Amino acid sequence: MEDIHHHHHHHHAHVHEVKSPNGIFILSIALNAAFVIVEAGVGFWQGSLSLLSDAGHNLGDVFSLLLVLAAFRLSAVHPSKSFTYGLKKSTVLISLLNAIILLVAVGAIAVESARKFAEPAEVNGAAVSWTAFVGIIVNGATALLLMRGQKGDINVRGAFLHMAADTLVSAGVVVSGLIITFTGWSVVDPIVSLAIAAAILVSTWRLLSESLRLTLDGTPRGIDPDGVVAAMEGCAHVENVHHVHIWAMSTTVNALTAHVVIDDTALMEQAKADIKARLAALGIAHSTLEMETRGSRCADHDHTYVG
Repeated sequence: MEDIHHHHHHHHAHVHEVKSPNGIFILSIALNAAFVIVEAGVGFWQGSLSLLSDAGHNLGDVFSLLLVLAAFRLSAVHPSKSFTYGLKKSTVLISLLNAIILLVAVGAIAVESARKFAEPAEVNGAAVSWTAFVGIIVNGATALLLMRGQKGDINVRGAFLHMAADTLVSAGVVVSGLIITFTGWSVVDPIVSLAIAAAILVSTWRLLSESLRLTLDGTPRGIDPDGVVAAMEGCAHVENVHHVHIWAMSTTVNALTAHVVIDDTALMEQAKADIKARLAALGIAHSTLEMETRGSRCADHDHTYVG
């Protein structure tokens, strides 16, 4: 009989990945790029820091959308001898880069707001309000376009959250413009800019933390390692599961390797198929299992999460 103590099985289960919504992203990029030009132009013309800071943030979102589009393309690159998983991991790096871009934008807005407090300037509140109102329409429409795909991919979700936050930020700028129009309090402009920076920081934090987690091959958010092990050990003929590693191959595909102790070598293939089906249901599409029998050296380990 074949020695199964050190036999690795590489039958990989796959689920359908999020397809590249090229049309949606291209339309979203075009809408937001056009609005950035308009908003920045009005901001310079009227000397409105809140409009300029929002335009800067929207420009960052345009780059983010471009990067997500690039991520979809890179994730489709076929595996090679140099990159045996293809370039799927690039999607994680792009999500991290997007988060860093947004953090830089927060810092720039905060510095400029401080300068504006020291040197206040008159602002045309009506122009600010009307321009930001257009922003509500553009950002809201973009968020609606991205809403459907945001549940299956951290990059799409990041873009969706940014656009949803931008819609609220634009609403805040409209309010500041109205206040300036009716009260003449131009100091409201840098105050709203700082509020925008805070909103960006809050919406970016989860994207940053999750991107760092995935970059370091941490367990993807939403995957419970103990629950995964329990599900595997709940399969028929499985006595023990150990040496478990769970990580993200990309922003849409999770992977697992594990050693599995079974009680009957004749039913090894059936046990393996049952385990892979349960893993797929838990969001782990790519699994590599090393099947073992009781009494083998590896099977005697009690530690579940070890190398």
